[in-house]
Amino acid sequence: MAEIIRADGLVKRYGEVVALDGLDLSVQEGTIVALLGPNGAGKTTAVSILTTLIEPNEGSASVAGIDVLKQPAEVRKIIGLSGQYAAVDKDLTGFENLDMIGRLYHLGRKKSRSRARELLERFDLSEAGDRPVKTYSGGMRRRLDLAGALVAESPVLFLDEPTTGLDLISRTELWRLIRNLIDQGNTLLLTTQYLEEADRLADDVLVIDYGKTIAQGSTDELKDMVGGERIEIKVTDSAHLPAASEMLGRIAVGDLTGDDRPRTVVAPVSDGVKQLADLLKNFEAAGIGVSEAVLRRPTLDDVFLALTGASTESREVEEPQLALESGRRGRGRGLPS
Repeated sequence: MAEIIRADGLVKRYGEVVALDGLDLSVQEGTIVALLGPNGAGKTTAVSILTTLIEPNEGSASVAGIDVLKQPAEVRKIIGLSGQYAAVDKDLTGFENLDMIGRLYHLGRKKSRSRARELLERFDLSEAGDRPVKTYSGGMRRRLDLAGALVAESPVLFLDEPTTGLDLISRTELWRLIRNLIDQGNTLLLTTQYLEEADRLADDVLVIDYGKTIAQGSTDELKDMVGGERIEIKVTDSAHLPAASEMLGRIAVGDLTGDDRPRTVVAPVSDGVKQLADLLKNFEAAGIGVSEAVLRRPTLDDVFLALTGASTESREVEEPQLALESGRRGRGRGLPS
């Protein structure tokens, strides 16, 4: 596969705030790459640079071999963008929103209208297509916004936290639609702070923190970085937790950790299935009651905690929003200027 998005040493400062501090990234054609990081990590800033909304202080970037800084207008012709907040006009109908975007792309009246109806059907919005967007649910607005990014059939799409604020049902439906885009040959770079979203969607995950790339690979490769399997034990009586921890510590290949749940201890192990079976026998012999016993691989949450010492939602820092008013129409979608 050919490389279609590339960034080298991107630096962006806002006064004394460093939003990006030498970010590198690479996206292969026909894949989904997730930028995973906490609030303020630099995800939105990176997308803003790659989509020509802002310029970096240092570094370079290209999309499909086109230099983002030297040829921004050419880049806008081949990209689509959906920001954190649905950039749709609530007083227009869904059809009118998509038709307007088509006109801005100079598709012509007939093509714009045809494309609008096609996308409304594709995103299950046909019945609501002639209603004002202000009557839409949050999930419907997000689907319409994603449809807007596809009006010009752009081969490269940027989705900035596309499911933020959605309920689980709406989020799952949007995941299905995003996955379908890849099946049709698109390339996607999406930002997310949802570990499950990255795990379910991404072919490759780029973990960023404080504006720097700290790890990149498939979800399996990242989990292998943490290593091994984990046994999670929840005892029925908190008085038994010290004894259970001591027995679990004998077979652990690393430090024991606690858990958000009470009476629970977690240990990395090397031969999980056999060790868990033996452990439960030993617990029974020692009279230690167990309400839960789980053997699992590391999660992306484990990876992120191991790499950064923080959860994806733990930061208070905020970076400037992508959805600038000047970007909500035209350039905000990657439209030709």
